[in-house]
Amino acid sequence: MISHADIDQAARRTAGLIRRTPVMQADPGVFNGQVWFKCEFMQHTGTFKARGAVNRILASKERGELRTDVGIVVASGGNAGLANAYAAKQLGVPATVFVPEAAPAVKVAKLKAIGAEVVQGGAEYAAAYQAAVAHAGETGAVYCHAYDQPEIAAGAGTVGSELLEQLPDVDTVLVATGGGGLMAGVAAAVEGSAKVVAVEPEGAPTLHAALAAGEPVDVAISGVAADSLGARRVGDIGFSVAVRCGVVSVLVTDADTIKARSALWNDYRIVVEHGAAAAYAALLSGAYVPAEDERVAVILCGANTDPATL
Repeated sequence: MISHADIDQAARRTAGLIRRTPVMQADPGVFNGQVWFKCEFMQHTGTFKARGAVNRILASKERGELRTDVGIVVASGGNAGLANAYAAKQLGVPATVFVPEAAPAVKVAKLKAIGAEVVQGGAEYAAAYQAAVAHAGETGAVYCHAYDQPEIAAGAGTVGSELLEQLPDVDTVLVATGGGGLMAGVAAAVEGSAKVVAVEPEGAPTLHAALAAGEPVDVAISGVAADSLGARRVGDIGFSVAVRCGVVSVLVTDADTIKARSALWNDYRIVVEHGAAAAYAALLSGAYVPAEDERVAVILCGANTDPATL
């Protein structure tokens, strides 16, 4: 569980090490309410995950857990791996990243370019995760989860506290949700000020399924956003915060997401990955319909994509 206090602490801890990303108003008259984009795709490494990575590593250092010889370890061939490798480099410690054998070569190359040691093995993420946890136990490296750790989620939550400073009268925040770290952080940050709507692909409805079951459950994963929203189940932190804060889930199709990604490029020259476009897809598809004069912020959370596919 995370709170306002955890997010405030993360904001102080990471100050000067993460970017304050801008807010941009969408064209008026398109939707019932007023819509803004929180441009988190402009964050270091192209996603919000740099916030949680820096917070986690610095907090570990404060507790005396971070060793400069072994540094940190993470299991992810995607955004979490890039963010933690970047954060480790900025803070002067080594990073080991475990990725599945099928991890895209371009992402592996990015990780190595940042300076991480990359270990490939196993057919799926689960194998990389198990190997990373074992590595942490054997070496003393600090394990950085992709989303389900308090400091990771609290760091992500600084997106929400920053948004409230920029747009204090916001009513609703739309957040693309996979494992739930960003959703949990933002919901905790705006608790008492705004509501949060989790937007999930139909092919990866982790929170949707958990809310229906009353607990996190495994779901089958498919679809265009699976590379960034492809967690098999929502994290315990994400689920508990969602229940506490009354977060609701809406689902969008692959076609909705593809259309939204293209619209962001065609209308605003914004390039985002499919996972980030899912949040905007909720508005374009009508999965979420704002009330008249409702003030809505859409978090565009990542830009690690191939612009040639737009």
